[in-house]
Amino acid sequence: MNIPFLDLKAHHQPIGEQLDSAIAEVIDSAAFAGGPFVAAFERDFAAYCGAGFAAGVGSGTDALWLTLLALGVGPGDEVITVPNTFMATAEAISFCGARPVFVDCDERTYTLDPSQLERAITPRTKAILPVHLFGQTADMDAILEIGRRLGIPVVEDACQAHGALYRGKKAGTLGVAGCFSFYPGKNLGAFGEAGAVVTNDRELSAKITVLRDHGQARKYFHSLIGWNARMDGIQGAVLRVKLKLLDVANSRRRAHARLYDELLGDTEEIVTPLVAPHRQHVYHIYAVRVKHRDRVLREMAAKGIACAIHYPIPVHLQEAYRGLGYGKGSFPVAERCAEQFLSLPMYPELTSDQIRTAAEQLRACVQSRIPQECVA
Repeated sequence: MNIPFLDLKAHHQPIGEQLDSAIAEVIDSAAFAGGPFVAAFERDFAAYCGAGFAAGVGSGTDALWLTLLALGVGPGDEVITVPNTFMATAEAISFCGARPVFVDCDERTYTLDPSQLERAITPRTKAILPVHLFGQTADMDAILEIGRRLGIPVVEDACQAHGALYRGKKAGTLGVAGCFSFYPGKNLGAFGEAGAVVTNDRELSAKITVLRDHGQARKYFHSLIGWNARMDGIQGAVLRVKLKLLDVANSRRRAHARLYDELLGDTEEIVTPLVAPHRQHVYHIYAVRVKHRDRVLREMAAKGIACAIHYPIPVHLQEAYRGLGYGKGSFPVAERCAEQFLSLPMYPELTSDQIRTAAEQLRACVQSRIPQECVA
């Protein structure tokens, strides 16, 4: 049985007519850059998240970058985040002219370890940027308490956590702002690049909407130096259709995760994801930890089961960030996870037979005799 890692065709086929109609409406109106379709999605997404405001932008990277800019992050400042994340988290900090400062992740949730946060804070710290990795929120009570006590804003990287809950509140509404990506493979995915910032701070939202449109609050009157980071009208229309299905899709992901947990949980060689107290996971990624991961990845591929790695090199060890001065061993938990993470197929349309097959083959791979030359 061939099992894809992600099947967007299966995801879109049942709603094809609705998507075609939404796109045709944009074409007929010629509202391609920003405009009413984006504004309608912003209202819907803000309401879904339980936030006062949402600003649609061109990507999740734009969402992170413009939020930090709007908070005044600039040259000489520091922003604290984790090294086990997609590169965009750190890039957004760097493009403000600031320096990323990393804190290691928790061994079981893979999110920022609050016990290590305060020692990383300096007088130059301008923001804290926890990442809700794989679809589970960070330990926000502890992080927010430190931020409030020291007067440092907390911005959520919720790019993988559409609809995730922390103590009953949606991801993105816990800090001063939440940043989302709608890259096609995300739980809520566009037909290309798109992103959004949600916040309850009217002034912050207004500043982001100015920054995303070349710094103009009205045409040709530029109060700030901004950028072209508008959301396309077609993406806004597509996202409105798909937003209505997000909770059902997330429920299916959780059901798939429960089945994976049941089938893999008693296998000593596999560490399955932990859902921490007071959190509802949305499983953008279902990542297990295994030894000899690269060998297992190859063997799974040979069996027709497409897996992935998120992410093979922590940000602090990337060539692009060599100048920060970190080295191997700086963040041992993140580094260990990078060597062991294996992301299994996860999307709403997976069948139980596919999950059972993937789990069975994974157990066989990790329990098989390991030739010496394959030891990672």
